[in-house]
Amino acid sequence: MEDLEDLYENAPCGYLSLAADGVIVKANRTLAGWLGTQSVELLGKRFYELLNVPGKIFYETHFAPLLRMQGYFNEVALDLMGPDGRRLPVLANAAERRTSDGGVQFTRITLFQAADRRRYERELVDAKNAADRARKELEELNRTLEERVATGIAERLQLEKGLHAEKEVARLREQFVAILGHDLRNPLASIAGGLNILSRETQSDKAKRVLTMMSQSTERMSSLIRDMLDLARCRAGQGIAIDPKPTKLRAILEQVVQELQAAHPGRDIQSSLQIANEVRCDGGRVAQLVSNLLGNALTHGAPDRPIKIVAVPGVNEIVITVANEGEPISEHVKDRLFEPFFRATSSAEKQGLGLGLFISGEIARSHGGTIDVKSDRKETRFAFTMPASDQGASLTM
Repeated sequence: MEDLEDLYENAPCGYLSLAADGVIVKANRTLAGWLGTQSVELLGKRFYELLNVPGKIFYETHFAPLLRMQGYFNEVALDLMGPDGRRLPVLANAAERRTSDGGVQFTRITLFQAADRRRYERELVDAKNAADRARKELEELNRTLEERVATGIAERLQLEKGLHAEKEVARLREQFVAILGHDLRNPLASIAGGLNILSRETQSDKAKRVLTMMSQSTERMSSLIRDMLDLARCRAGQGIAIDPKPTKLRAILEQVVQELQAAHPGRDIQSSLQIANEVRCDGGRVAQLVSNLLGNALTHGAPDRPIKIVAVPGVNEIVITVANEGEPISEHVKDRLFEPFFRATSSAEKQGLGLGLFISGEIARSHGGTIDVKSDRKETRFAFTMPASDQGASLTM
């Protein structure tokens, strides 16, 4: 037969009985053991004395009023405090026994340990908080992603607008090239032809001087237009157009030397042209390159010292060097020599647009070659090297 006393004392839950005034009149050993005390030590105490401070406040504001109002409550979370300060999380169920006239006879309270449940609830709260943080982070990520997408679209539209503007600029550049190539060069050719006709007729000394000056100006204008056309092609990404074919390069270089010697009768231009065989290249463009290098040497070299041009064949290459004596080129100037419109001096005596060396560098590149510069107090030397084979000389068509 079941021992009811043992069942009460050693039940898997805690039991308390309170008198009408709330004083504990009975407590089982299970509850006393949880609190680390004896059942007799609990007798005579009030229930709220077993609670921690928040529990006492809750007891006065919720627990007792709810119990008086409806006579019971279920699963109220409380924290009991043992004599040694140990905290015991519990779930409390309470019920009053009342008289026929409604007076309270006693109150029975059943207590269940809730440490695991509290831990689980905290974990749920932590998980919910983590989920809330993750949701907020996701919302923030989505917001920033939308902003980045909007920014990217705006940048893409701006880029497309810029590309459209660049295409328009390119179209205008092509029109500009066409104007230079046709609307200016054709009338200039007519002027040059007219001057040539007039020069054959008998003229006074003054008229001859004027015709010579006009012919030189016409030639200079033609050179400037040619340089601007070349620059426009390079800016458009087309590079310098060349037409490589077998060429008697020595004869072409001799002609360039003779023309510049005639234009500068007081200067000493010494040449050593050792190219006997034909070379596959664009003779006109190479002549333009060498003329620019010689003109640069005549402009910046010491006027009382010779200009030297040497052309020699190498191993599958041709090397043409132009050297002059005079002040060396400074390093900061040397780094910019082949930039368009750059001039090493701002003197008004130096003519041209500052495109000569830039165009020379582009001509060299079109031939698959290079131009190297060395300058010290002894001399300044420009060396043009290009491949002598058919493959190297026809890289740019």
